[in-house]
Amino acid sequence: MHPTALDQADPLSRFRERFNIPRHGEGELAYFVGNSLGLQSKDAEAAVLAELKVWRELAVEGHFKGERPWLRYLESMNAPLAELVGAQPIEVAAMNTLTVNLHLLMVSFYRPTPERPAILIEAGAFPSDWQAVESQIRFHGFDPAECLIEVQPDEPGGTISMEAIARAIEQHGPRLALVLWPGIQYRTGQAFDLKEIARLGKAQGAAVGFDCAHAAGNLPLALHDSGADFATWCHYKYVNAGPGAVSGIFVHERHAHDNTLPRLTGWYGHKLATRFQMASSFDPTPGAEGWVMSNPPILALAPVRTSLELFREAGGMAALRERSLRLTGYLESLIESELSQVLEVLTPKQPERRGAQLSLRVRGGRAQGRALFEYLAAHGVLGDWREPDVIRISPAPLYNRFAEIRRFADTVLAWSDAQA
Repeated sequence: MHPTALDQADPLSRFRERFNIPRHGEGELAYFVGNSLGLQSKDAEAAVLAELKVWRELAVEGHFKGERPWLRYLESMNAPLAELVGAQPIEVAAMNTLTVNLHLLMVSFYRPTPERPAILIEAGAFPSDWQAVESQIRFHGFDPAECLIEVQPDEPGGTISMEAIARAIEQHGPRLALVLWPGIQYRTGQAFDLKEIARLGKAQGAAVGFDCAHAAGNLPLALHDSGADFATWCHYKYVNAGPGAVSGIFVHERHAHDNTLPRLTGWYGHKLATRFQMASSFDPTPGAEGWVMSNPPILALAPVRTSLELFREAGGMAALRERSLRLTGYLESLIESELSQVLEVLTPKQPERRGAQLSLRVRGGRAQGRALFEYLAAHGVLGDWREPDVIRISPAPLYNRFAEIRRFADTVLAWSDAQA
Protein backbone atom coordinates (compact mmCIF):
# COMPACT_ATOMS: atom_id res chain seq x y z
CA MET A 1 0.00 0.00 0.00
CA HIS A 2 1.21 3.52 -0.78
CA PRO A 3 2.45 5.39 2.32
CA THR A 4 -0.11 8.16 1.84
CA ALA A 5 -2.88 5.57 1.84
CA LEU A 6 -1.39 4.02 4.99
CA ASP A 7 -1.51 7.41 6.69
CA GLN A 8 -5.08 8.05 5.57
CA ALA A 9 -6.22 4.65 6.82
CA ASP A 10 -4.63 5.05 10.26
CA PRO A 11 -7.06 6.57 12.80
CA LEU A 12 -4.22 7.87 14.99
CA SER A 13 -2.56 9.81 12.18
CA ARG A 14 -4.84 12.76 13.04
CA PHE A 15 -2.80 13.45 16.18
CA ARG A 16 0.00 14.86 14.04
CA GLU A 17 -2.14 17.99 13.67
CA ARG A 18 -1.81 18.54 17.43
CA PHE A 19 1.94 19.16 17.13
CA ASN A 20 4.13 21.95 15.82
CA ILE A 21 6.24 20.41 13.04
CA PRO A 22 9.58 22.20 12.43
CA ARG A 23 10.09 23.63 8.99
CA HIS A 24 12.80 22.82 6.47
CA GLY A 25 12.97 25.19 3.56
CA GLU A 26 9.51 25.47 2.05
CA GLY A 27 8.28 22.25 3.64
CA GLU A 28 8.26 20.30 6.86
CA LEU A 29 11.19 18.61 8.51
CA ALA A 30 10.98 14.80 8.66
CA TYR A 31 11.68 14.56 12.37
CA PHE A 32 12.80 11.17 13.72
CA VAL A 33 14.39 12.36 16.97
CA GLY A 34 11.52 11.83 19.39
CA ASN A 35 13.85 9.47 21.26
CA SER A 36 15.94 12.53 22.16
CA LEU A 37 13.45 15.42 22.31
CA GLY A 38 9.80 15.07 21.41
CA LEU A 39 8.04 17.74 19.41
CA GLN A 40 6.01 20.49 21.05
CA SER A 41 2.30 19.87 21.18
CA LYS A 42 0.01 22.80 20.48
CA ASP A 43 -1.52 22.25 23.92
CA ALA A 44 1.79 22.81 25.72
CA GLU A 45 2.02 26.56 25.14
CA ALA A 46 -1.62 27.06 26.12
CA ALA A 47 -1.07 25.10 29.33
CA VAL A 48 1.90 27.22 30.38
CA LEU A 49 0.06 30.43 29.50
CA ALA A 50 -2.93 29.27 31.57
CA GLU A 51 -0.74 28.85 34.66
CA LEU A 52 0.90 32.22 34.02
CA LYS A 53 -2.59 33.71 33.98
CA VAL A 54 -3.40 32.09 37.32
CA TRP A 55 -0.16 33.45 38.77
CA ARG A 56 -0.96 36.92 37.37
CA GLU A 57 -4.52 37.00 38.66
CA LEU A 58 -4.40 34.98 41.88
CA ALA A 59 -0.76 35.12 42.95
CA VAL A 60 -0.26 33.01 46.10
CA GLU A 61 -3.96 32.10 46.16
CA GLY A 62 -3.27 29.96 43.08
CA HIS A 63 -2.12 27.30 45.51
CA PHE A 64 -5.71 26.94 46.74
CA LYS A 65 -8.02 28.32 44.01
CA GLY A 66 -8.63 27.93 40.31
CA GLU A 67 -9.27 24.92 38.08
CA ARG A 68 -6.10 23.11 39.22
CA PRO A 69 -4.92 24.44 42.60
CA TRP A 70 -1.14 24.18 42.78
CA LEU A 71 -1.17 22.57 46.22
CA ARG A 72 -2.66 19.41 44.74
CA TYR A 73 -1.16 19.66 41.26
CA LEU A 74 1.06 16.60 41.70
CA GLU A 75 -1.79 14.56 43.11
CA SER A 76 -3.95 15.38 40.09
CA MET A 77 -1.29 13.99 37.74
CA ASN A 78 -0.75 10.66 39.47
CA ALA A 79 -3.53 8.68 37.76
CA PRO A 80 -2.51 9.48 34.15
CA LEU A 81 1.16 9.12 35.09
CA ALA A 82 0.46 5.69 36.54
CA GLU A 83 -1.36 4.69 33.34
CA LEU A 84 1.66 5.71 31.29
CA VAL A 85 4.03 3.33 33.08
CA GLY A 86 1.72 0.56 34.30
CA ALA A 87 1.67 1.49 37.96
CA GLN A 88 -0.77 2.40 40.71
CA PRO A 89 -1.30 6.11 41.47
CA ILE A 90 0.33 5.76 44.90
CA GLU A 91 3.50 4.43 43.20
CA VAL A 92 4.31 7.45 41.02
CA ALA A 93 5.25 11.09 41.33
CA ALA A 94 6.59 13.80 39.04
CA MET A 95 9.68 15.53 40.41
CA ASN A 96 13.18 16.78 39.61
CA THR A 97 15.06 15.43 36.59
CA LEU A 98 16.17 11.92 35.77
CA THR A 99 19.72 11.74 37.12
CA VAL A 100 18.74 13.63 40.28
CA ASN A 101 16.04 11.03 40.80
CA LEU A 102 18.47 8.19 40.20
CA HIS A 103 20.63 9.54 43.01
CA LEU A 104 17.68 10.09 45.37
CA LEU A 105 16.31 6.61 44.76
CA MET A 106 19.72 5.01 45.20
CA VAL A 107 19.93 6.72 48.60
CA SER A 108 17.00 4.49 49.56
CA PHE A 109 17.67 1.34 47.59
CA TYR A 110 21.44 1.10 47.21
CA ARG A 111 22.46 0.08 50.71
CA PRO A 112 25.90 -1.52 50.27
CA THR A 113 27.70 -3.60 52.86
CA PRO A 114 31.24 -5.02 52.76
CA GLU A 115 29.75 -8.36 51.75
CA ARG A 116 27.26 -6.92 49.24
CA PRO A 117 28.61 -3.68 47.71
CA ALA A 118 28.13 -4.14 43.94
CA ILE A 119 25.85 -2.58 41.32
CA LEU A 120 25.18 -4.36 38.02
CA ILE A 121 24.49 -2.35 34.86
CA GLU A 122 24.81 -2.89 31.13
CA ALA A 123 28.12 -2.19 29.40
CA GLY A 124 27.83 0.99 27.36
CA ALA A 125 25.19 2.50 29.65
CA PHE A 126 24.26 6.11 29.03
CA PRO A 127 27.11 8.17 30.54
CA SER A 128 24.86 9.87 33.09
CA ASP A 129 23.75 6.50 34.47
CA TRP A 130 27.32 5.20 34.62
CA GLN A 131 28.47 8.39 36.34
CA ALA A 132 25.64 8.27 38.87
CA VAL A 133 26.41 4.65 39.73
CA GLU A 134 30.16 5.21 39.88
CA SER A 135 29.77 8.20 42.17
CA GLN A 136 27.32 6.39 44.47
CA ILE A 137 29.79 3.54 44.90
CA ARG A 138 32.58 6.00 45.73
CA PHE A 139 30.30 7.97 48.05
CA HIS A 140 29.79 4.83 50.13
CA GLY A 141 33.53 4.24 50.34
CA PHE A 142 33.83 1.40 47.84
CA ASP A 143 35.94 1.01 44.70
CA PRO A 144 34.06 1.12 41.36
CA ALA A 145 36.79 -1.03 39.81
CA GLU A 146 35.59 -3.85 42.05
CA CYS A 147 31.93 -2.96 42.60
CA LEU A 148 30.66 -1.66 39.25
CA ILE A 149 29.78 -4.76 37.22
CA GLU A 150 29.04 -4.25 33.53
CA VAL A 151 27.30 -6.95 31.46
CA GLN A 152 28.93 -7.13 28.05
CA PRO A 153 26.99 -7.53 24.79
CA ASP A 154 26.96 -11.10 23.48
CA GLU A 155 24.83 -10.72 20.35
CA PRO A 156 25.51 -9.27 16.88
CA GLY A 157 25.05 -5.52 16.78
CA GLY A 158 25.97 -5.05 20.42
CA THR A 159 22.78 -6.31 22.04
CA ILE A 160 22.60 -8.39 25.23
CA SER A 161 20.78 -11.70 25.54
CA MET A 162 18.57 -12.56 28.49
CA GLU A 163 20.88 -15.50 29.09
CA ALA A 164 23.87 -13.18 29.52
CA ILE A 165 21.95 -11.04 32.01
CA ALA A 166 20.85 -14.13 33.97
CA ARG A 167 24.41 -15.49 34.05
CA ALA A 168 25.79 -12.21 35.34
CA ILE A 169 23.15 -11.88 38.06
CA GLU A 170 23.75 -15.46 39.16
CA GLN A 171 27.54 -15.15 39.05
CA HIS A 172 27.67 -11.96 41.08
CA GLY A 173 24.48 -12.51 43.08
CA PRO A 174 25.99 -12.77 46.59
CA ARG A 175 27.78 -9.42 46.06
CA LEU A 176 24.93 -7.54 44.40
CA ALA A 177 23.33 -4.70 46.32
CA LEU A 178 21.52 -3.33 43.24
CA VAL A 179 20.63 -4.27 39.68
CA LEU A 180 20.06 -1.05 37.71
CA TRP A 181 18.92 -1.75 34.17
CA PRO A 182 17.46 0.27 31.28
CA GLY A 183 13.99 -0.28 29.90
CA ILE A 184 15.51 0.32 26.46
CA GLN A 185 19.24 0.60 25.77
CA TYR A 186 19.78 4.04 24.31
CA ARG A 187 22.36 3.18 21.62
CA THR A 188 21.01 -0.12 20.30
CA GLY A 189 17.30 0.45 20.91
CA GLN A 190 17.01 -2.98 22.57
CA ALA A 191 14.08 -3.49 24.95
CA PHE A 192 14.31 -5.87 27.89
CA ASP A 193 12.08 -8.21 29.88
CA LEU A 194 11.91 -6.10 33.01
CA LYS A 195 9.78 -8.53 34.98
CA GLU A 196 12.30 -11.33 34.47
CA ILE A 197 15.25 -9.10 35.33
CA ALA A 198 13.49 -8.02 38.53
CA ARG A 199 12.74 -11.63 39.40
CA LEU A 200 16.35 -12.67 38.89
CA GLY A 201 17.72 -9.76 40.89
CA LYS A 202 15.30 -10.13 43.77
CA ALA A 203 15.98 -13.88 43.94
CA GLN A 204 19.62 -13.03 44.65
CA GLY A 205 18.69 -10.59 47.41
CA ALA A 206 19.46 -7.44 45.43
CA ALA A 207 17.34 -4.34 45.04
CA VAL A 208 16.20 -3.76 41.45
CA GLY A 209 15.64 -0.44 39.70
CA PHE A 210 15.00 0.60 36.11
CA ASP A 211 15.96 3.64 34.06
CA CYS A 212 13.00 3.96 31.69
CA ALA A 213 14.17 7.12 29.92
CA HIS A 214 13.79 5.54 26.46
CA ALA A 215 10.87 3.31 27.40
CA ALA A 216 8.32 5.68 28.96
CA GLY A 217 5.84 6.78 26.30
CA ASN A 218 7.42 4.30 23.88
CA LEU A 219 6.49 0.86 25.23
CA PRO A 220 3.57 -0.31 27.36
CA LEU A 221 5.32 -0.70 30.70
CA ALA A 222 4.07 -2.72 33.67
CA LEU A 223 6.24 -1.39 36.48
CA HIS A 224 3.94 -2.53 39.26
CA ASP A 225 3.72 -6.06 37.93
CA SER A 226 7.46 -6.17 37.28
CA GLY A 227 8.11 -6.25 41.02
CA ALA A 228 10.97 -3.76 40.75
CA ASP A 229 11.71 -1.62 43.78
CA PHE A 230 11.95 1.64 41.85
CA ALA A 231 12.21 3.26 38.45
CA THR A 232 12.67 6.71 37.00
CA TRP A 233 12.33 8.23 33.55
CA CYS A 234 12.24 11.52 31.69
CA HIS A 235 9.27 13.13 29.94
CA TYR A 236 11.11 15.08 27.25
CA LYS A 237 11.53 12.20 24.80
CA TYR A 238 8.45 10.24 23.70
CA VAL A 239 6.20 12.04 26.21
CA ASN A 240 6.87 15.38 24.47
CA ALA A 241 6.87 17.55 27.61
CA GLY A 242 9.72 19.86 26.61
CA PRO A 243 13.50 20.17 27.04
CA GLY A 244 14.60 19.25 30.56
CA ALA A 245 11.01 18.34 31.49
CA VAL A 246 10.23 17.24 35.02
CA SER A 247 11.01 13.55 35.52
CA GLY A 248 8.86 10.78 36.94
CA ILE A 249 9.56 8.20 39.63
CA PHE A 250 8.06 4.86 40.59
CA VAL A 251 8.39 3.27 44.03
CA HIS A 252 6.62 -0.06 44.42
CA GLU A 253 3.64 -0.03 46.75
CA ARG A 254 5.27 -2.54 49.11
CA HIS A 255 7.47 0.38 50.19
CA ALA A 256 4.59 2.88 50.37
CA HIS A 257 4.27 2.88 54.15
CA ASP A 258 7.82 1.93 55.10
CA ASN A 259 9.01 4.99 57.01
CA THR A 260 12.23 3.23 57.97
CA LEU A 261 13.65 3.44 54.46
CA PRO A 262 16.52 5.93 54.39
CA ARG A 263 15.87 8.88 52.12
CA LEU A 264 16.80 12.50 51.63
CA THR A 265 13.76 14.42 52.77
CA GLY A 266 12.13 17.76 52.12
CA TRP A 267 9.03 19.58 53.30
CA TYR A 268 6.91 18.75 50.27
CA GLY A 269 7.25 15.03 50.91
CA HIS A 270 5.59 15.48 54.32
CA LYS A 271 1.93 14.45 54.61
CA LEU A 272 -0.32 17.25 53.43
CA ALA A 273 -2.63 16.87 56.44
CA THR A 274 0.11 17.99 58.83
CA ARG A 275 2.54 19.76 56.48
CA PHE A 276 1.46 23.26 57.48
CA GLN A 277 1.88 22.59 61.18
CA MET A 278 5.55 23.34 60.46
CA ALA A 279 6.80 20.71 62.90
CA SER A 280 10.48 19.82 63.23
CA SER A 281 9.79 16.25 62.16
CA PHE A 282 9.15 14.33 58.95
CA ASP A 283 6.07 12.18 58.38
CA PRO A 284 6.29 11.06 54.74
CA THR A 285 3.36 11.03 52.37
CA PRO A 286 2.64 7.35 51.66
CA GLY A 287 4.00 6.17 48.35
CA ALA A 288 6.21 7.83 45.79
CA GLU A 289 5.17 11.35 46.79
CA GLY A 290 7.05 10.77 50.02
CA TRP A 291 10.26 11.14 47.98
CA VAL A 292 9.24 14.60 46.70
CA MET A 293 11.39 17.24 48.36
CA SER A 294 10.53 20.64 46.97
CA ASN A 295 7.64 22.82 45.84
CA PRO A 296 6.58 21.49 42.41
CA PRO A 297 7.56 23.69 39.42
CA ILE A 298 4.06 24.38 38.10
CA LEU A 299 5.12 26.09 34.88
CA ALA A 300 7.33 23.10 34.03
CA LEU A 301 4.69 20.56 35.04
CA ALA A 302 1.98 22.07 32.83
CA PRO A 303 3.37 20.55 29.58
CA VAL A 304 3.79 17.17 31.33
CA ARG A 305 0.13 17.26 32.37
CA THR A 306 -1.11 18.15 28.87
CA SER A 307 1.10 15.44 27.34
CA LEU A 308 -0.36 12.82 29.65
CA GLU A 309 -3.84 13.99 28.67
CA LEU A 310 -2.91 13.64 24.99
CA PHE A 311 -1.76 10.06 25.56
CA ARG A 312 -5.09 9.29 27.20
CA GLU A 313 -6.98 10.87 24.32
CA ALA A 314 -5.06 8.72 21.83
CA GLY A 315 -6.16 5.57 23.64
CA GLY A 316 -3.16 5.04 25.87
CA MET A 317 0.02 3.08 25.37
CA ALA A 318 -1.66 -0.02 23.94
CA ALA A 319 -3.09 1.91 20.98
CA LEU A 320 0.07 3.91 20.44
CA ARG A 321 2.20 0.77 20.58
CA GLU A 322 0.11 -0.77 17.80
CA ARG A 323 0.75 2.23 15.57
CA SER A 324 4.41 2.26 16.56
CA LEU A 325 4.76 -1.37 15.49
CA ARG A 326 3.32 -0.51 12.09
CA LEU A 327 5.58 2.52 11.60
CA THR A 328 8.80 0.86 12.71
CA GLY A 329 7.89 -2.32 10.84
CA TYR A 330 7.42 -0.27 7.66
CA LEU A 331 10.82 1.38 8.20
CA GLU A 332 12.45 -2.03 8.68
CA SER A 333 10.76 -3.44 5.57
CA LEU A 334 12.10 -0.60 3.41
CA ILE A 335 15.60 -1.09 4.78
CA GLU A 336 15.45 -4.83 4.07
CA SER A 337 13.97 -4.51 0.59
CA GLU A 338 15.72 -1.39 -0.72
CA LEU A 339 18.58 -0.32 1.55
CA SER A 340 20.25 -3.50 2.77
CA GLN A 341 23.39 -2.73 0.76
CA VAL A 342 23.67 0.60 2.56
CA LEU A 343 22.35 0.06 6.09
CA GLU A 344 22.66 -2.58 8.78
CA VAL A 345 20.00 -2.68 11.51
CA LEU A 346 21.53 -3.17 14.97
CA THR A 347 18.25 -3.20 16.92
CA PRO A 348 16.72 -6.65 17.49
CA LYS A 349 14.40 -7.82 14.74
CA GLN A 350 11.78 -9.20 17.13
CA PRO A 351 9.21 -6.44 17.83
CA GLU A 352 8.96 -7.43 21.50
CA ARG A 353 12.69 -6.69 21.91
CA ARG A 354 12.54 -3.11 20.65
CA GLY A 355 10.52 0.08 20.77
CA ALA A 356 10.10 2.73 18.09
CA GLN A 357 13.80 3.22 17.46
CA LEU A 358 15.93 1.46 14.87
CA SER A 359 19.68 1.90 15.35
CA LEU A 360 21.47 1.81 12.01
CA ARG A 361 25.08 1.36 10.96
CA VAL A 362 26.16 2.43 7.49
CA ARG A 363 28.09 -0.22 5.62
CA GLY A 364 31.50 1.18 4.79
CA GLY A 365 32.50 2.55 8.17
CA ARG A 366 32.18 5.61 10.36
CA ALA A 367 33.15 8.20 7.74
CA GLN A 368 30.40 6.95 5.43
CA GLY A 369 28.00 6.96 8.35
CA ARG A 370 28.72 10.59 9.16
CA ALA A 371 28.43 11.50 5.49
CA LEU A 372 24.97 9.94 5.25
CA PHE A 373 23.85 11.48 8.52
CA GLU A 374 24.85 14.96 7.36
CA TYR A 375 23.26 14.40 3.93
CA LEU A 376 19.98 13.41 5.56
CA ALA A 377 19.99 16.50 7.77
CA ALA A 378 20.81 18.78 4.84
CA HIS A 379 17.81 17.35 2.99
CA GLY A 380 15.38 17.80 5.86
CA VAL A 381 15.45 14.29 7.33
CA LEU A 382 16.62 14.47 10.93
CA GLY A 383 17.74 11.48 12.96
CA ASP A 384 20.50 11.56 15.51
CA TRP A 385 24.05 10.27 15.81
CA ARG A 386 25.52 8.29 18.65
CA GLU A 387 29.20 7.48 18.80
CA PRO A 388 30.97 5.63 17.50
CA ASP A 389 28.94 4.94 14.35
CA VAL A 390 25.18 4.72 14.98
CA ILE A 391 22.36 6.66 13.31
CA ARG A 392 19.13 6.41 15.31
CA ILE A 393 15.80 6.77 13.51
CA SER A 394 12.73 6.78 15.76
CA PRO A 395 9.25 7.12 14.25
CA ALA A 396 7.10 8.51 17.08
CA PRO A 397 3.52 7.24 16.83
CA LEU A 398 1.85 10.49 17.88
CA TYR A 399 3.22 12.58 15.03
CA ASN A 400 5.35 10.70 12.49
CA ARG A 401 3.84 9.47 9.22
CA PHE A 402 4.44 6.57 6.84
CA ALA A 403 5.14 9.13 4.12
CA GLU A 404 8.05 10.51 6.15
CA ILE A 405 9.54 7.03 6.43
CA ARG A 406 9.27 6.70 2.65
CA ARG A 407 11.05 10.07 2.40
CA PHE A 408 13.85 8.77 4.63
CA ALA A 409 14.34 5.75 2.36
CA ASP A 410 14.30 7.87 -0.79
CA THR A 411 16.89 10.24 0.66
CA VAL A 412 19.19 7.35 1.60
CA LEU A 413 18.82 5.98 -1.94
CA ALA A 414 19.68 9.37 -3.43
CA TRP A 415 22.83 9.56 -1.27
CA SER A 416 23.81 6.00 -2.19
CA ASP A 417 23.35 6.66 -5.89
CA ALA A 418 25.54 9.76 -5.61
CA GLN A 419 28.31 7.62 -4.09
CA ALA A 420 28.32 5.22 -7.03
